[in-house]
Amino acid sequence: MSRIIVCPLSHIDAVIHAEQASHLLTLLGPDYMIGPHGCIAAERHLRVTVNDIAEIIPGQIAPQRNHAERVLAFADGWDRCAPMVIHCWAGISRSTAAMWMTLSKLNPDADELDILTAMRARAPHIAPNRLLVAHADALLGRDGRMVDALDAIGPAQAAHEGFPFTLPADVSELARAET
Repeated sequence: MSRIIVCPLSHIDAVIHAEQASHLLTLLGPDYMIGPHGCIAAERHLRVTVNDIAEIIPGQIAPQRNHAERVLAFADGWDRCAPMVIHCWAGISRSTAAMWMTLSKLNPDADELDILTAMRARAPHIAPNRLLVAHADALLGRDGRMVDALDAIGPAQAAHEGFPFTLPADVSELARAET
């Protein structure tokens, strides 16, 4: 079963090794961006330089449409033969937005709120970055449903750092696992 694992920066080495991941998606600000990861081939490590902000702030890199395009294109290039690890600084906002975007891309008929609810059930601290989500919503033709799902799910459980959690790439497997 192919799967996606989200974690904070502090856990990427352990998660990559434990999960034998083939792909790595890094979303960090310019002051904290990491170099290529020695265990992942360079073409399988996407590094997106973006700050975790939900509105334009001078001197910060706000999530833009091209950031969402790059994440979605990376999802298209994932062969799903081995897990993908997605991380940001804390594993709470940018990385969880990227997971949701990727799962929505890979499962075009899946309900946005169902995917987000499954994520929140596994990790009550998640708070996907609203700007990244809004760009993905438009790019995926979700007609505002991803942004609406963010509003419907409510606030996250407060946390300074998240913990690693996993979802299958095929979200229909969630229903089979829960029955």
